[in-house]
Amino acid sequence: LVATGIAWWVGESSLGTRALWPVAVVFALALAKGVAIALEFMELRGAPAVWRRFVIGWLLVVSALIVAVRLAAP
Repeated sequence: LVATGIAWWVGESSLGTRALWPVAVVFALALAKGVAIALEFMELRGAPAVWRRFVIGWLLVVSALIVAVRLAAP
């Protein structure tokens, strides 16, 4: 809940409207929450390593692509 509150506050505030750091903070929190959900609620902590790597890798790729698109925006 704290991570969601921080992400909302950073996203809604005017802390560096054109800066990259608010976007990086929001996506870092989203990535941490996604990993926690994958390991706990999807029970990947006890699954074969290939599945954990696949899901966490997918989260990293999607987050990196979104940040890259944000950087490329004028």
